[in-house]
Amino acid sequence: MSQLSESAEDRVNILLVDDQQARLLSYQSILEELGQNLISVHSGAEALERLMDTEFALILLDVSMPGMDGFETAAMIHDHPRFESTPIIFVTGVHDTEFDRLKGYKLGAVDYVSIPVVPEILRGKVSVLIELHNKRRALQVSNQQLAVANKALADANLNLQLEKARELEALNRDLQSSNRELEASNVALQAQVAERNRAEQALKEADRRKDEFLAILAHELRNPLAALSASARLLGAQTQKPEYAAMASGAIQRQVTHMARLLDDLLDVSRISHGLMQLQRGRAEMADLVRSAIEMVRPQLEAKQQTLDAVLPAEPAPVMADAVRLIQVLANLLNNAVKYTPSGGQIDVRLGVQSRLLSVSVRDNGIGIPPAMLDQVFGMFYQAGKSQGGLGIGLALVKGLVELHGGSVKALSNGEGEGTEFVLTLPLAPDVPNAAQDPADAQDAGIAPMRVLVADDNRDSAMSWSILLESMGHRVRVAYDGRSALETAEEFRPQLALLDIGMPGMDGYEVARRIRARDWGQEVFMVAVTGWGQARDRAQAQEAGFNEHYTKPMDPAQLEKVLASAQRAATTELPALNQDAARIA
Repeated sequence: MSQLSESAEDRVNILLVDDQQARLLSYQSILEELGQNLISVHSGAEALERLMDTEFALILLDVSMPGMDGFETAAMIHDHPRFESTPIIFVTGVHDTEFDRLKGYKLGAVDYVSIPVVPEILRGKVSVLIELHNKRRALQVSNQQLAVANKALADANLNLQLEKARELEALNRDLQSSNRELEASNVALQAQVAERNRAEQALKEADRRKDEFLAILAHELRNPLAALSASARLLGAQTQKPEYAAMASGAIQRQVTHMARLLDDLLDVSRISHGLMQLQRGRAEMADLVRSAIEMVRPQLEAKQQTLDAVLPAEPAPVMADAVRLIQVLANLLNNAVKYTPSGGQIDVRLGVQSRLLSVSVRDNGIGIPPAMLDQVFGMFYQAGKSQGGLGIGLALVKGLVELHGGSVKALSNGEGEGTEFVLTLPLAPDVPNAAQDPADAQDAGIAPMRVLVADDNRDSAMSWSILLESMGHRVRVAYDGRSALETAEEFRPQLALLDIGMPGMDGYEVARRIRARDWGQEVFMVAVTGWGQARDRAQAQEAGFNEHYTKPMDPAQLEKVLASAQRAATTELPALNQDAARIA
């Protein structure tokens, strides 16, 4: 509601009653921008005294006061005929039960405000009462004027009966117009109040969903942490069996991958919402992307003994898209179908082409979605049920990525227990021949032993990569801070350097710059391995001299790609920062 601006003579009086001076000052600070006369007293008795000599548009009354509390004061005010219609807003931080509210309303209160006071809510409630008071006062003036006009009309009737009739007819028309305007004003006021209520409910719902998301996030992170902790204890046991070690190692890898996927989803949603997501577009065959996504979810399908039927046309269905991101979209839709379909259920995937558009349908016979909730499933943190797990951002990520590709996605369901269908629509790519594959993109079949420097202040991480690299036949040196990394590089002259960025003493950027400043440093293939993955971080890595940039945790497949790139670089010109590697998978 806009601020009320009144001339000095039109200002209304507002009585503020509270035994605490600090709260009175707070109310004055909140309400002073309304431009009305604010009068403060510290007790019910003082309030009654001021009422006897001053007219007030409303009273802001504290419930808990020594001596005469707010309820007693309100009862005495409304017992007096002069003040029985004076509106009262109770302010309370203690008496806020339904019983207390009922008691207050019986005593004539028009509203309650809870402590701590929300300034916008208090100003809004007071503004509404001021407007109502002004309208009542204006109506009283209009009534007085009407009475005068009626008397003048009666006097004139003695002499000019015909003129009286004409004036009376005109006056009736004016009154009808005034009533219509007043009715329209009341309707507008009610609409504003209703809109404010809707906004308050939306804010409360947003807060609730935020709190629920934080609880879900904590739960989703604790689960893999518990598995990691148990696996670490198993690996550290004195009597360790080989099969137990293999089982613990597999569990650790699965849980680390799960945690990395959670973090990647959160970062992707953040990039999309801030307009920072960058797509690596290329020509791709949609049927191949669907097959890749199906293979990604096949373990989950087999675990729940579900059947997947895929119908893919023989004719081409090319798209100009980021293949990795579209596979991510399709895998999310398939994962969603698997999650909400019971064991032994059926999932159908259909790819079709019509009018320069392709569509992919993912249908299941799972729990379904109530029709009233279909518009909400692509919202942030939406979940059909907590028992299914996940952060509730998968479909929001799907929608964002599809729209970045110029497409759309919708959800269809006949209701609970009737299954769900998601339909993805994208434009077909222009009819142009496929570009030949760049030979540099093909990974070398064999990798010769190399000298590798691993620098990370996390000793567990550094030693793990060292052991893995040595098991692959490479010579490895390890450093745990920036200065040691530079000294080791001077002595060891590595062909490949895996450098953490946030190391103590000297960060990875400075280590890279100093290595590049050496004559021998021009031939080192340097890779930044860090938890920072924003565009500005990749740009800073490129400026420092890194060849590639990966976000933690880097998996073994990415390491093999790095080794192949380093070996190619040993015989060719060092490449600039590999943007494909820099992208967070």
